[in-house]
Amino acid sequence: MIRLFQLLALCLAISACQKETLVEKANREGIFLMGNGAEPKSLDHQMVTGVPESKIVGALFEGLVGDHPSDDAATPPGAAESWTHNEDMTEWVFKLQPNGRWSDGAPVTAHDFVFSYHRMLSPALAAPYVEMLYFIDQAEEFNKEEITDFEKVGVKALDDLTLQIKLKEPVPFLPSLTRHYTWFPVPRHVIIQHGEMSDRFTDWSEFPNLVGNGPFKLAVWRFHDLIEVERNPYYWDAKNVHLNGIRFLPIENPYTETRAFRAGQLHTTYRLPTDLIRDMLENEPEQLRQEPYVGTVFIRFNTTRPALSDPRVRQALSMTINRSDYCEYIAEGYTPATSLTPQMGEYSAEPMLEFNPEKARQLLAEAGYPDGEGFPRYSILISRPAARAGAEALQAMWRQHLNILVDIQNKDWGSYIGAQQSLDYDMAAAGWIGDYLDPTTFLNMWTEGNGNNNTAWHNERYEQLLDEAAVQSEPARRFDLMRQAETILMKEQPIAPISWYARNYLLRPEVKGWYPLLLDNHPWKSVRLESSASPSISTE
Repeated sequence: MIRLFQLLALCLAISACQKETLVEKANREGIFLMGNGAEPKSLDHQMVTGVPESKIVGALFEGLVGDHPSDDAATPPGAAESWTHNEDMTEWVFKLQPNGRWSDGAPVTAHDFVFSYHRMLSPALAAPYVEMLYFIDQAEEFNKEEITDFEKVGVKALDDLTLQIKLKEPVPFLPSLTRHYTWFPVPRHVIIQHGEMSDRFTDWSEFPNLVGNGPFKLAVWRFHDLIEVERNPYYWDAKNVHLNGIRFLPIENPYTETRAFRAGQLHTTYRLPTDLIRDMLENEPEQLRQEPYVGTVFIRFNTTRPALSDPRVRQALSMTINRSDYCEYIAEGYTPATSLTPQMGEYSAEPMLEFNPEKARQLLAEAGYPDGEGFPRYSILISRPAARAGAEALQAMWRQHLNILVDIQNKDWGSYIGAQQSLDYDMAAAGWIGDYLDPTTFLNMWTEGNGNNNTAWHNERYEQLLDEAAVQSEPARRFDLMRQAETILMKEQPIAPISWYARNYLLRPEVKGWYPLLLDNHPWKSVRLESSASPSISTE
């Protein structure tokens, strides 16, 4: 009898050891399990600005031009099957997919795109990313209520499947622009069932109402638990969609996320904490990805605050950031920033940032705070536990070099974004990932009234230089004007760039069709899973 119990116990132990992990089950079912960093603020893509939202939106919606799985510069067909432009690239015509459908079966038409851009530009909607559409002729004027007739804005449906877009200036990279979610269509026939066109945060973007035109449709949304999408049978390219579904898990703590990955609960992570990189290199290098990423980490200053309204104070705070130490000990794999915009093609900004505590103390004294005396007790706003180490490093640097004390304030993702948009913060640990491969994706956001500025800073000469660059057809002259503008930005320093991003994350070897991309926009329809895979990372 004892031997029987021992045998049963052994069998149960073996069974427990052989129990299928979540990833193994998901591999069989064709479900991709993704750590997505945070709960999305919304799935109305005209009302969001964050990377976590963009990953989900990219599964549910599609722009005129698609993303390529391995080439950031490629522009494969998306909701449009083809497009043409005039000689100076100010007028474009997109021919839509003839079998394009929303996930409820309704046809996707050029009128949907016109409605979408009308809604995005409507002043009442107050879309936080509306400036992305300011390339369209008269779009800015309509959004700022300088004109009220939308017929004057440069978008028109020539017929059900033909969309014309007229621009205020030559934009050779327009196809790449339309891959950004601000240019994606919204379903007119669904939105008007839940309110007026420009009503904010209505139920149209909630489950089960949400309808998209992307390769997947919304299946489950459990707040702060998961968002699951499943194949959209009406998608125009459904035959080339490999996954049956994706589960987006809003795991804010990267250590928790890493444990989940190692326990077989995720196919990929949103990030990997810096202090775990070396352990992964030594023990599981086949699952570690370290890739370039077009983005910048910075501190955003609320320039309406006393002291922070003085550029000398902002310069002093910036000059006492030891960026080399920060990248070595806090953000391994990142590069110390010398300006805001990372090297992008032929564009390189003037190296303006330096570590100079002595000069910083002099500037702080000139501003009225000798040795930090009388400096207000401000806070650095962060959005997740992983950002605390960086904020604590800045705390220590500013205390050591300027004798000022700074607190740390942690908020959930939605509250963190909202506080910056309403200028209800002092300083914020922030970052920006390029939306397309042109310096304007970093520079345009610091113009007056831009929904992503959130510093209250603006400069007329800065904006004048950007306006001059926008109509300049000679690339070298265009970049020179942008460089002059960025020099002004770095002298005024409404932000203090710290480092240029790199992507450190984990990816399982059974994930295929996933390649390094500078913009990290992996087209979900190209991703596939293998039930069994070798321990090496495939490049297939």
